[in-house]
Amino acid sequence: METTTLTMRVPVKLKEQLEKLADATHRSKSYLAGEAIRQYLDIEAWQIAEIQLAIEEADANDFATIEEVDATVKKYAG
Repeated sequence: METTTLTMRVPVKLKEQLEKLADATHRSKSYLAGEAIRQYLDIEAWQIAEIQLAIEEADANDFATIEEVDATVKKYAG
């Protein structure tokens, strides 16, 4: 995998936490920071995709019926 350098400022406390985690896991700070960024981007991309899908469904008037809502409430309300 091709890599590049990213320089950023973080609070001192965050850097200290990263250093402790790197020591405890025998991973580099760079690896852990990259993994954290990757996971964040994955979650954000998923949320954006779900929001866009919901907007498309709403624009198409694709809403749950009262019966579907009632069935779901009954399923989880016990």
